Amino acid sequence: MLTPRCRLAGIVSVSLLLLASVASAQIGKRFPSEKKVVTDPVTGVPLTFLTSTPHGDSKIYQTHHQWTADGKWLIFRSNRAGREAMAVNDETGVMVQVSEGGYTGMLCLADNSMSLYFLRVPMDRPPPPMTGAEPAVSGVPPAAEAPAGPAGARPPGAGGGRFGRPTGPAQIIKVDLGKLFADSEAGKMQPADAYQKVCGTIPLEWGAGGDMALDCTENYAYFRVGKEEAAKHLAPDAKLEANFGPRNMGAGPTGLGKMNLKTGEVGYIVSVPFQIGHVQTNPWMPGEIVFCWETGGKAPQRTWTVMADGTGLRPLFPEASFDWITHEAVITKDEVAIAILAHRKITVAGKPSNGDGAGEQASWGPSGTAEHPTGLAIVNLRTREMRIIGQVPEGNPGRSDWHVNGSPDGRWGVFDDFLYRLWLVDRHSGETIMLADLGHMTTAADHIHPTFNAASNKIEVQSAMLSAGGDKRSLNIVVVPVPDSWLKRTYSDKIQ
Repeated sequence: MLTPRCRLAGIVSVSLLLLASVASAQIGKRFPSEKKVVTDPVTGVPLTFLTSTPHGDSKIYQTHHQWTADGKWLIFRSNRAGREAMAVNDETGVMVQVSEGGYTGMLCLADNSMSLYFLRVPMDRPPPPMTGAEPAVSGVPPAAEAPAGPAGARPPGAGGGRFGRPTGPAQIIKVDLGKLFADSEAGKMQPADAYQKVCGTIPLEWGAGGDMALDCTENYAYFRVGKEEAAKHLAPDAKLEANFGPRNMGAGPTGLGKMNLKTGEVGYIVSVPFQIGHVQTNPWMPGEIVFCWETGGKAPQRTWTVMADGTGLRPLFPEASFDWITHEAVITKDEVAIAILAHRKITVAGKPSNGDGAGEQASWGPSGTAEHPTGLAIVNLRTREMRIIGQVPEGNPGRSDWHVNGSPDGRWGVFDDFLYRLWLVDRHSGETIMLADLGHMTTAADHIHPTFNAASNKIEVQSAMLSAGGDKRSLNIVVVPVPDSWLKRTYSDKIQ
C-alpha cells in the first residue's frame, strides 16, 4: 500500500509531466517533414502521405474546408503536440503547430483570409488522446464499430458528455495563420496571444460544443446549442423526438446559435425537436446552413437546411423509410452531395437482413438495401431536384457508397465504399473509376472522408495504410490527385 508521502510524490510527478507536456506544446513549433509518395498497390495512382508516423492524425471532417485560403497548407488534428491543431505544407511536408491551449470540436478555415476558427470549452477533465480513428456516427462500418474519437463525438450540451462537463463558457478563437507561418519560418515566435484572439464568449447555459461552421463572409460562426437552452426556444406544441435506432441517439431538442465574430454578440437561430449532428455552411451563399439529425446511423429525416435568421427551415432531401441517407456535404453554390446507402442485403422483399453486426439491427427499419435507388446523389438547394450520379460499379464487393463529396468546379464527384476504396465520378459522362484501394492492406482501416481542394484537382483522405504494429487504426493525412487525363477533358457543354 502506498504511503501518503508516496502518493503525494506520484501526484507531483504526474503534474510535472503534464506541465512539461504543455510547455513543449507551443504554437508555431515546427516538425520535420514525413512526406512520402506511395504507389497504390491496386490502381497505381501516387498517394502522397503528408504524415506517415503513428500520432493519431485525422483530417478535418469532410463537411469543412481542409486547405488554407492560399492553398498551401492542410490543417489537421493530431497528438504530436498534445491535442492541438496542426498544419502541414502541401509541397514541403513541413508541419507547424497552429493552436495553443486546445480546441473543441470542429476546425474552421476561412475562405478568403489566412484564418482558423474553433471553439474552446473548458472541461472538468482532460479529453483522452486521439486515436486517429473516428466513431461510427452518420453511417456504420461493415463490421464492428470504430473506437470513439473526438471528431464525431456526441454534443455534450449543458450536461456534459464523454469528455467531462463544461466548467466555464465556450469561447470562439481566431488564429492568424499568415502571421503565425511567417514568424515560425523566421524562428521569431511571439507569445500565443499574438496569434490567437478571443472573438467572443457563449453563455455556459447554452451548452455550446462540438460542431461549428463559419459563414462565407467570415462575419459569423454558427454552433450547436444544448438541450436546456434549445427547449426555451421551441414552440410549446412541438413534439419532441425520441432516440431512434440501436445506438440510442437522436432525441431532442437541440438548436443552433450564432456569434458575430467582429463584435462577439451572440444570437439564437432555431430549435428543432431532434439531436443536431454535423453543422456546415454554404461557402458561396451568406447565411445558408446545412445540418443533420444525428442518430448514429439511419435517421427518420437526415438532412436539413435553414437560414441564419431562422427562416427557411426544411428538410433538404425528403427521405422515405427505405432511404438510408448520410454524409451530406455542400459542394457547389447550389448543390449538396448525399450518400444513399445500400450496405444491407435483401432477404425478403422490402425487408433487409437483420443480424447482430453494426447496421444490421432490425430497429434501423427497412432501409439501406439496393431494392431502391442508391448511390452518390446531388441535391439542388434551389430547384430541390435530386440526381444519382455514381455508384460502386456492378460486380464489385462492398457495393455501397459511404462518404461522399464533390469538386467546387462541378466536374467531379467522389466517394468511398465499405471496403475503404476511393472512387472518382465524371459528372458529365458518368464514368466511374477507382482511384485508390486504401483498404487493400488495412482491412480494419477507418473512414476515409474524401474532400476536394479549391482547385478541384486534389482529394484529401485519411488512411491507415502505413499503420505501424499491425493495429490498422493509426491514420495519416493523404493527398490523392485527380488523374491528368481527366483534368484535360473538355466538353461541348458546361455543367452548371
